[in-house]
Amino acid sequence: MFTVPRLNSPRRTGDRTKPARATLAAAGALVLLAASALPAQAALPTQAQTQAAVTSNTPGPPSDADKGAHSLRTPVTDENFYFVMADRFSNGDTGNDQGGLGPDPMVSGFDPTRKGFYNGGDLNGLLDKIDYIQGLGTTAIWLTPSFKNKAVQTEDNSAGYHGYWVTDFTQIDPHLGTNAELKALIDEAHARGMKVYFDIITNHTADVIGYKEGARTGYVSKDKEPYRTASGAAFDDRDFAGRADFPKLDAGTSFPYTPVLDAAEQNLKVPAWLNDPTLYHNRGDTTFAGENSFYGDFFGLDDLFTEHPTVVAGMTDIYEAWIRDFGVDGFRIDTMKHVNDEFWQQFGPDVLAYAREHGKDEFFMFGEVFDTSKSNTSQFTTRNRMQAVLDFPFQDAARNFASKSEDAKQLETFFVADDWYTDADSNVYQLPTFLGNHDMGRIGSFIGTDNPGADDAERVARDELAHELMYFSRGNPVVYYGDEQGFTGNGGDQDARQTLFASKVSDYLNDDLLGTDATHATDNFNTGRPLYAKIRELAQLTKEHPALRDGAHQHRYASDGPGIYAFSRTDAKDQREYVVALNNTEEPQTAAVPTYIPKRNYSLLYGDAAQNSKTSADGRLTVTVPPLSAVVYQSSGRIPREKTAPAVALQPPVSAAATATSAGDNGRLQVTADVGGNSFYEVTFEARTPGGTWERVGTDDTAPYRVFHDVSGLNPGTEVEYRAVVLNNAGRTSVSASRSAVVPDPVLTIQQPAEGSTVQANVEVVATADPEKASHVVRFERSIADGPWTAIGTEDDSSPAYTVADDLAARNLADGTKIRYRARLEGSTVVSNVRTVVVGAAPQPDSVTVAGSLNSEMGCPDDWQPACAAAFMAFDPADRLWKLTADLPAGQYEFKAAINGSWDENYGQDGAPNGSNIVLNHDGGPVTFRYGHTTHVITAG
Repeated sequence: MFTVPRLNSPRRTGDRTKPARATLAAAGALVLLAASALPAQAALPTQAQTQAAVTSNTPGPPSDADKGAHSLRTPVTDENFYFVMADRFSNGDTGNDQGGLGPDPMVSGFDPTRKGFYNGGDLNGLLDKIDYIQGLGTTAIWLTPSFKNKAVQTEDNSAGYHGYWVTDFTQIDPHLGTNAELKALIDEAHARGMKVYFDIITNHTADVIGYKEGARTGYVSKDKEPYRTASGAAFDDRDFAGRADFPKLDAGTSFPYTPVLDAAEQNLKVPAWLNDPTLYHNRGDTTFAGENSFYGDFFGLDDLFTEHPTVVAGMTDIYEAWIRDFGVDGFRIDTMKHVNDEFWQQFGPDVLAYAREHGKDEFFMFGEVFDTSKSNTSQFTTRNRMQAVLDFPFQDAARNFASKSEDAKQLETFFVADDWYTDADSNVYQLPTFLGNHDMGRIGSFIGTDNPGADDAERVARDELAHELMYFSRGNPVVYYGDEQGFTGNGGDQDARQTLFASKVSDYLNDDLLGTDATHATDNFNTGRPLYAKIRELAQLTKEHPALRDGAHQHRYASDGPGIYAFSRTDAKDQREYVVALNNTEEPQTAAVPTYIPKRNYSLLYGDAAQNSKTSADGRLTVTVPPLSAVVYQSSGRIPREKTAPAVALQPPVSAAATATSAGDNGRLQVTADVGGNSFYEVTFEARTPGGTWERVGTDDTAPYRVFHDVSGLNPGTEVEYRAVVLNNAGRTSVSASRSAVVPDPVLTIQQPAEGSTVQANVEVVATADPEKASHVVRFERSIADGPWTAIGTEDDSSPAYTVADDLAARNLADGTKIRYRARLEGSTVVSNVRTVVVGAAPQPDSVTVAGSLNSEMGCPDDWQPACAAAFMAFDPADRLWKLTADLPAGQYEFKAAINGSWDENYGQDGAPNGSNIVLNHDGGPVTFRYGHTTHVITAG
C-alpha cells in the first residue's frame, strides 16, 4: 500500500487536555473533479490549489504496474437489487400481526388502516412470493431493518414498522416473524442463486433515554458544553475516537444533559451494553446541520457515542453474528454521513475481513449518504474505506433527465465525474443506483409531480426511460418494491410505503397507479403489468450481455438541451462495443454518436430503431431514438487491436478543493493523464513519497483519465510524485514521465456570521477546516473599523466546527461600525477568508415563511407557497429569531426560508442565498423551525 505517515506534530493546546492526535488517512484514495466535456482538460491551478508542482522528464523506476492493470471489478458490480419493506410486501402469517402484544394498536403498533403503523407483512410473505421477486430478474433481496423495534413511540403517534427504532439487535421483530423464519428465507434465496442483504443501523436506537432537564431538548454544542471525564476534566472526544484510552465517563457529570431511564426500560435493549447511558452523545436533538448532525438525537432517538471504542466493538460484534449465524450476504448501512470517520475506518474493514473468513468472498456493504455531491459521497469509499455508497447523485441526475427532461449535458457532466470514486480497492461500478426509495418517495410520484398534465402513457414511458438509464449505465440497479406495479404516492416516507397486498389505508386507496386501472384495494402481484415486464426485460438483456452491467462506461454524446444522451459499454476482455442512446424528449431525435470503430456494422439489440447501422470513416454511428425511450446497438466484432501503446503524459497535479462553482475536497489531489489515441485504454496511476516505492492509486478505464488521490493524512508541504501507465487493448503499455506536487495547506473558512450581516451583543463566529483533523487548533481575530487585528477569546480545538463568542456589547461600539473576522490555524501560516459585518440591530423583514413541500400539510392551498400565512414564522425579540412550530405527518420534506412573502429573497442550506433545499426526514409530530436574519440559517428540530 502507498504509505501515509502518522502525524504527531507538537502543538499548543487550549483549556482542555488535548494530546497530539495520530491521524491516518486511507491510502491510495482517488478523487475526480467534474468536467463538462471531452477530451479532458484539467482546471488551471490557482494559488490556493497548488503550492508547487515539479516535472520530471524521466519515468520512474520499473515496477509490476509497468505491465499495466485492468480497471477494478469487484464481485458485486452486476447485482440486481429488490429493496423491500417486509411489513408492506405480503402477509404470510396473520398470527404475528400484533407481535404478541395484544389488540391495542397503541401497544402492539398494528393497525392496517393507518400508514404509520404495522400493516401485517412479514418474512413468510416474502418467502411465499419469492417466485414473483425472482421473476423480475432479481439477484439480491435487500430488506429494510428487521430487528425487534419499540412497537410504538407515543411521542410520535406512530409505530416501528419501518425498523429504525431498534431495541434488540439480536432478534427479528416479532411482527415480521422469527429468527428461524429469516434463516428459512435466506436458505431459499441462496438455493435459487439469490443473495439477502440487511439494512442495518449503527448510530442510534429507539427513544429510551430521557434527560433530567426535559425530553427532546435542543442541541447543546461541544463549544458551549464540552464532554467531561468522570473526574470532571473537559476533553474533545475526537482526540480519542476508537482508542482504548477513551476517557471514562459518568452519566451525572460528563454530558450537557443528564441521561435518565424509566425503571421499566433500564434493561430494555439487547445486547446489554446498549443500556449504558454513557455510550450515547446526550446532547439533545439534531437540526441536521454542522456539528449537531454528528452528535444530535434524530427526533429523540438515542444517538450512540460512535467515537467510543465500546460502541465500535459492540456494533462490530452484533453484525458479525448475523453473518456467522444466518449467512447474510451484505449490509446497507443507514445514515452513514452522520457518523464520525474513525468508526467506518474500523467497522468496515473488520466486518469485511470477518465475512471473508467465513466464506463470504462476495460480501458487500454500502452506505446511505444523502447528498448529491460526489466529492462528499466518495469520501466514504476512499478515505473511510467502505466498499460503496448508495448513489444519491445518480437518483438526482436520472430524475432530471427522464422525468424533468432537462439538458442532456447534465448527464454528461454527471458521468464524467465518476472518477471521484476510483481508488485501489473500489470504484463507481460498485455503487447501487436507484430512482426513489422509502424516504424520498417513488419515481412514479416524481414523474407525476414533474409532469402534472401528462397522461398515463407518457408517465409510463418516462418511468421506463428512467429504468433504462439505470439498467444500462454503470452500477448495481435497485428496484424499490412496488415500482414494478406502477406505485406512485403523494410524497416520501409513509406516502411511499404502500402494501403490495390489499390495503385498508385510505390515503393509499386514492393513489393513481401507472399502467393500470387497479388500485391498492386489491393485491398487486401482477407479472403482466407494463413496468414489471419492462424491468424483467432489462434484467434479462443485461444478463445476456454482461458488458451492459459492468463494462467500461464511456461518455459519447449529449445534446445541447433536452434530447439524446449516449454512452458506450465495453468489456475489457471481450472488447465488443455496445452503444446506448436515450431520448428524453417527446419527439424522435437523431445523433451521430462517436465510437471506437470506424466503418463497422452495429446491430440493434434493444429498442424501436433501424436493425443495422454502419459507422462512418471517423467512427460515428448515426442513431434515431424514438420519443422517451432508448436504443442499444452492438458492434459486429471486437475493437481492432492497436499495434503500439499510445503516449501518455500527466498534467500538473492540482488540489481538488472546492471552487466558487463546484464542490470539492482539499484533502485530495487531482491527477490527470492525457492519452494520445482514440481506442479503449486503461490508465493506472501510481504515487510515491520521497524514498518510497511506486504504489498503485487506482485505474481508470474511461476518458478523461483522472484520479483523486487522498493525501489528507500527509503533512502539508509533503512532496508526492505521480506517474501513469496506459494499457491498450492488445496488452501493450507505455509509462508517462513523472510529475510531483506538494500536499496543500488546509483551507479555513468562516461560516458565520453571514457576510454583510448586521450584528450586536454576543456574536458567534464559526470556522471549519478542509481537510478536517482532530489535531487542528484554531484561533480567531477581529478588526474594528479597519484597525489592527486582535485576538478574541481562547483558541478552539473541538472539531469538527471551531467557534468563539465575541462580546461586542462590552465595547459600546456605535451602530454602523465595520467589524472584520478571520481565523488562523495554529502552527501554520493558514489564514481564513475575511468575514465583514456591521454593528447594529439587524433590520428584520416584514415576514419569513417556511416555504417548501410541507406547506400543504401546514394548511396552505399548495406546496412551495412563500405568501401562505399558515407558514409564516413569528419573530421572538428575546433571542431575535423567527420561529414556527407545526404538527406534521411523517414524511420527507424539503424547505427553505422565503423573505417578505416572495421568492425574490430566499435562503437555503447553510443560509446560502437562493441555496439548495433543506431536507427534513420527519417521523411525525410537532417540529419547530427557527430562522435568524443575521445568519440567514433556517433549521428544523
